[in-house]
Amino acid sequence: MNASTCTELSVTSKDGTTIGYRRLGQGPGIVVVHGAMSSGYHHLQLAKALSGAFTVHLMDRRGRGLSGPYRDDHDIRCDVEDLGAVLTATGARGVFAVSAGALIALQAALTLPGIDQLALYEPLLFPDRATGTKVMARYDRELARGKVASALATAMKGAQLGPAFLNAMPHWLLTAMTKGMTSRTPAGDYPSFAELAAALHHEGHMISEMSDRPYAFSDVRASVLLIGGSNSSALLKNALTRVAQALPGARRIELPGLDHSSSWNKELRGCPEPVARVLAEFFRASAPDR
Repeated sequence: MNASTCTELSVTSKDGTTIGYRRLGQGPGIVVVHGAMSSGYHHLQLAKALSGAFTVHLMDRRGRGLSGPYRDDHDIRCDVEDLGAVLTATGARGVFAVSAGALIALQAALTLPGIDQLALYEPLLFPDRATGTKVMARYDRELARGKVASALATAMKGAQLGPAFLNAMPHWLLTAMTKGMTSRTPAGDYPSFAELAAALHHEGHMISEMSDRPYAFSDVRASVLLIGGSNSSALLKNALTRVAQALPGARRIELPGLDHSSSWNKELRGCPEPVARVLAEFFRASAPDR
């Protein structure tokens, strides 16, 4: 198979929900678990950069892209079951996970067999659960009123996901800028902002719940690489430090000039090549002997 050939596949999760994913490349398997406000397709260029040496599986988490919807009783257990279904179907033993997806991957590594290698890009945690609960309460109110741009601005500022100049903007100005973004979807198979905004309701509450207990990950036995960008916010760097403290055996690196969205495709402000290089080095060096 040509390394750049992309095949769309799907698997059924434990509760019957369809979880779709794209496969490309050849070699040992890696499943990519994307973060909030993104999809597997956001990491297509990253996958292509790895595809000469690895088989990369870009799963779409629930609520977007190739996968089915969230359920009303959704919790992180469902996300872990979804990832487990993809791991079982593909036979992959390596996982690269970003932001909120990194929390899911960590939880999966505690409860699922067969994850040998875990590379995490800036796991997203609020400073504490109370902060996250407050941010998400405002987010849910705004989303319920149809104020999608305002809700997304609330989430962006609350989690400090953007560059420093965006985090410092008054809410009304960031809302105006976000409104322009939400009115258009980039060319390609990107999910709409409406899909992503709805999904963020579930993800934000999951992040809030995990924010008081990163210590719970201390029993993870996989080889772990923690990756951050030098241009990411203090909140994101602090979150990575808290996860590193819970995983004293993990290796941590900071990539100069990168930020929270750097694993994304280039047309969305991403810079996937340096991320792909450190991932390739990690997955080659830490592969267990079979």
